[in-house]
Amino acid sequence: MKIQHFFDDPTSTLTYVVYDEGTKTGVVIDTVTDFDPSSGRTGNGSSDKVAGFIDELGLTIPYVLDTHAHADHFTGLPYFKERYGSKTVIGRYITGVQAAFRDIFHLGADFPVDGSQFDVLLQDGETLEAGPIRIKAIHTPGHTPACLTYQIGDALFVGDAIFMPDFGTARCDFPGGSGEVLYDSIQKLYALPDETRVFTCHDYMPGGRELRYQSTVGEQKSSNVQLNGNTTREDFVAFRKQKDAGLSLPKLILPSLQVNIRAGHLPEPEENGTSYLKIPLNRF
Repeated sequence: MKIQHFFDDPTSTLTYVVYDEGTKTGVVIDTVTDFDPSSGRTGNGSSDKVAGFIDELGLTIPYVLDTHAHADHFTGLPYFKERYGSKTVIGRYITGVQAAFRDIFHLGADFPVDGSQFDVLLQDGETLEAGPIRIKAIHTPGHTPACLTYQIGDALFVGDAIFMPDFGTARCDFPGGSGEVLYDSIQKLYALPDETRVFTCHDYMPGGRELRYQSTVGEQKSSNVQLNGNTTREDFVAFRKQKDAGLSLPKLILPSLQVNIRAGHLPEPEENGTSYLKIPLNRF
């Protein structure tokens, strides 16, 4: 099994292609569709780079996976579904996220909140197989109720649950978020062997250091600045409440969640052929 990362600088997002050289089978995790909020224009530059790598190696891509409904970028799920026939995958509890944001954005009773916009909804412990690649879903809520970690061999793709050790963990103040629940989720990961590799969905390069995206369970337990192996649940929850209270919302949360709960599809065009996003005033 090989892993290739791609970094989207505007959103600090890491996309991964996990593939088997022998069978030329792979999966893509946490993709990005470009979005310029000043013009309302979308683009495929980030996904095109990933596709160029896939095409160069001649990979088939049965699945494209999101770890959760991202609040800081548009997902690229539809791009890979259209280009490679990939099935789109997310956690089963996306339904709760859809229900919460259907109400926030007043999308109406006709907006489906059953996860049907995605092809595959995974529960904790369920597996997918892409050729010889076996993907196990580990439910790791706390940042959102629907967050999944994907375990592939000795590698964990943790989404936003945990970042590089010098940056810490996810925030827990989104609808359905919980510091208590995130602590318990990360303990599930810390129970795995220390040599297990950890691949994060974002790197913000604190202090101006170079990009990093891979650590280990042992490294996280020994040196994560917000939740190491000795951090108590009480201390972590108190820290997160104080920390999250001073954070601004991600700048793309309002447009991105309207798209991402639709599995990356834009809202249906109106009579003039244009799609529109809503901005709920004074809601947050």
